[in-house]
Amino acid sequence: MLIGYARVSTLDQTFALQQDALTAAGCEQLYTDTVSGSVTDRPGLAAALSHLRAGDTLVVWRLDRLGRSLGHLIDTIKDLERRGVHFKSLQEQIDTTTSGGKLVFHVFGALAEFERDLIRERTHAGLAAARKRGRLFGRPKALTAQQVRQLQSLAKDERNTVAEICQTLGISRATYYRYLT
Repeated sequence: MLIGYARVSTLDQTFALQQDALTAAGCEQLYTDTVSGSVTDRPGLAAALSHLRAGDTLVVWRLDRLGRSLGHLIDTIKDLERRGVHFKSLQEQIDTTTSGGKLVFHVFGALAEFERDLIRERTHAGLAAARKRGRLFGRPKALTAQQVRQLQSLAKDERNTVAEICQTLGISRATYYRYLT
């Protein structure tokens, strides 16, 4: 069974072009969403995916209608493949029921993995270079070294309450205890 999925990003757009193409391709059922591609929760896609059974084919007009990113697209299609469901994109002419379609899909998958590795390498190299230049990462310390000494001094004096010390230094009780333990 061919099951179609169409998505438009805004209410101003229309499903007509996608629906006509999916119907012409032989889709017996159509599921739709009117949401941005970056949105994770897509009820129409969820319904289409839950309706698919082994041997069925999910058909989309274009690849960008299905995936939020290349990585998400690859993961979705791999999930379909594990379930024995085929995939077809009309515009890119990818059809995983054919050996050529499987090849194109695996090339896309390899490119996506290569892209992720490059991004990871560049990120690590950038962080290392920044650390080498003295850049600090993470949340800044709540208290300076001088304020820590002041906190310890105030805490030693039993006449000061925790609330008074916190108010004086402008810190929370959690910060107070974190610096004293």
